[in-house]
Amino acid sequence: MVCTDSSLNALRQVGDELADATVATLFERGEVGTFNTLMRYVSTSGQQLPDGLPEVAREYLHVTSAPPHWVDWDEMERARLFFLDNDVHISTALSFASMPACYLVPTVAKLLSATHALHYPSKRMAETGQFTVYLMQPGAFEAGSRFVPAAQKVRLLHASIRHHLSVEGRWDTATLGVPICQEDMIGGQMMFSLQALDAMHRLGVHMSEEGADAYYYAWRVVGAMLGVDQDQVPRDLVEARRFSDLYMTRHMGPSEEGAALTRQLIDLYEEVVPGTLFDPVVSALIRHLVGDTCADWLQVPRTPWDVLVRAVPAVLGVLETLEGHSPLAAWALDRVGHLTTAFELSSLTRGRVMHYAIPEELKKEYGVTTTVPRTRRWTPPAPTVL
Repeated sequence: MVCTDSSLNALRQVGDELADATVATLFERGEVGTFNTLMRYVSTSGQQLPDGLPEVAREYLHVTSAPPHWVDWDEMERARLFFLDNDVHISTALSFASMPACYLVPTVAKLLSATHALHYPSKRMAETGQFTVYLMQPGAFEAGSRFVPAAQKVRLLHASIRHHLSVEGRWDTATLGVPICQEDMIGGQMMFSLQALDAMHRLGVHMSEEGADAYYYAWRVVGAMLGVDQDQVPRDLVEARRFSDLYMTRHMGPSEEGAALTRQLIDLYEEVVPGTLFDPVVSALIRHLVGDTCADWLQVPRTPWDVLVRAVPAVLGVLETLEGHSPLAAWALDRVGHLTTAFELSSLTRGRVMHYAIPEELKKEYGVTTTVPRTRRWTPPAPTVL
């Protein structure tokens, strides 16, 4: 695909036609409360829909109940195995690189601020973490899984934010484009896929080309389930680099909202880290992964750990050497990674299942085998010359 300023400008005027029409009808008929109440009992694929569910919602859930027809299931299995082998690295990349990347785009930071997510970052992080774990479970698209209902609800949640901001006149569409527009949704897809891989590479994580390709492919499937126009989405990581570079160059910069969101994110993870001695690691890790310029824009504090955190790639290299030479070490490291990810998610959710509901108004409480060989190691596509 060829992405230009003109083509991306066009994507700023487009939302999600199916989800937007569904949400608009639910509000027009006063059925949002009924929908939210009944959908709390729908949490797994293949579950019988409850009686009394609004017809427009029933039709939407039927149409969006299956993954796109083009899914390559072998590739999805490779993505799942990649996730299992790198779960703690992926969680680190999503938390300390992908989320700050969102805050580097002032319009996105403004959107999160407008929906009061500014004051409740734990909800946003918990929803993101839970959603990713659902995706990478065996049989994520089969009956009994939690991923598809979560994707259906998140898609409607995004549509409801567009509805509220537009109806209430709280968003300058002429200047900023449609809230949660196609360009920003594709940009977000890049942050959680390509830019997460970039962060893992910066940490010194060894990834195969096949694993990186599969991980990116899985997020293409996620994007399709969330209403992203896949005709406009880069097909591979080389195309993704061009889109990501152009998108970030067009939009990234400092903003008060971005700095405030980052401060909330740092505070949140400092609470998760036991004690206070290692609190500065959070800021140091963000600065290491996003770079000094972006970290300064986000007002990430400098700490003595900024130098020490650069040793992470060397430490990971030693651990991967142990993993490659000892099945017991590989098992132990995989268990530690799994438990670390589970602890992080449990801390964010406080042990609760996160529900994705359509907000009736933007209330304050809402916040919008697999050991990888060292051969064929994935390296990021070269930056685009713009």
